[in-house]
Parts: sequence; structure tokens; C-alpha cells
Amino acid sequence: MAGSVNKVILIGNVGADPEIRRTQDGRPIANLRLATSESWRDRNSGERRERTEWHTIVIFNEGLCKVVEQYVKKGAKLYIEGQLQTRKWQDQNGNDRYSTEIVLQGFNSTLTMLDGRGEGGGERRGGGDFGGAPNYDDYGSRPASGGARPAGGSSISRDMDDDIPF
Repeated sequence: MAGSVNKVILIGNVGADPEIRRTQDGRPIANLRLATSESWRDRNSGERRERTEWHTIVIFNEGLCKVVEQYVKKGAKLYIEGQLQTRKWQDQNGNDRYSTEIVLQGFNSTLTMLDGRGEGGGERRGGGDFGGAPNYDDYGSRPASGGARPAGGSSISRDMDDDIPF
């Protein structure tokens, strides 16, 4: 194989409200923790077992940071596409430490809110969400056409939310 691929796809729930920090020149960086769970039935005991894995997500993309800052809350269900990155740092004692994170930056990043705009808690609230879950590209805007929509939903556009005269 001539090339290689570094791509991570996760669907999970946000563990705490995202943290937004700013660089010295004012660019935002969003940090959040995403929980993914798997469950199975133990063959020996017949008990239901569950394992939760926690993932650290770092978003350098300014558009996606705006979306996270405005709409993502604890409990929100997200679809994330990013890359694995391991960084080396030193603790207070001068020991080398390593952190592996899912990083969203550049053109290969996707963030899709699966439970609707601004709704945390992992539950879907009723009412006219005709277009399915919002999907945000690398610039924090919803694409006009195309764009992956893992959440499903109908093809009726959100633009049809104007007042109906009858």
C-alpha cells in the first residue's frame, strides 16, 4: 500500500459541558470528553455487562468550535470524525507523559449533532425537526447539499419552516 489512513469515527455522549479556550491570538480550541459504550451478555452468568470507553476530543477548527460553544452540552449525542494524535508533555516532576486524542482540524473533520440542535441529555425532544440532525462541515456551517447525515431523517429542508398562510 502506497499511503496510509488515520481516521477515527465515534458516536457517543458528551460527558461534561465542553471547555472552550483561546490561543494568544484569539483562536478558539474546544475540548470535550466523549463516552462510547458497548454491552453484552456474559456467557457464564447470563448477566448483562457494559464497558464505557472515554475519548478526549480536541477541536482546532474555528467553525466547529463555534458550533460546540453554542450548541453542545453535557449528554449530547455526537457523531465525530477526526484523526488520532499522540502528544508528549511533562508533568510537574519532569516525567514524560503521553496523551492520545481525537483531533478535529482541517478538511477531514466532521461533527454531527445526533439529538438535535442545543438539546443535551441524549434524548430527542418532540416538535418539527423535519430535516433530521444538523450536520456541520469544517467551517461550522451546514452544507447546502450532499454531506453525510448519519442521523437519518427526511429530505425536507429546514428552509420550509416559514409561516404557512393557512
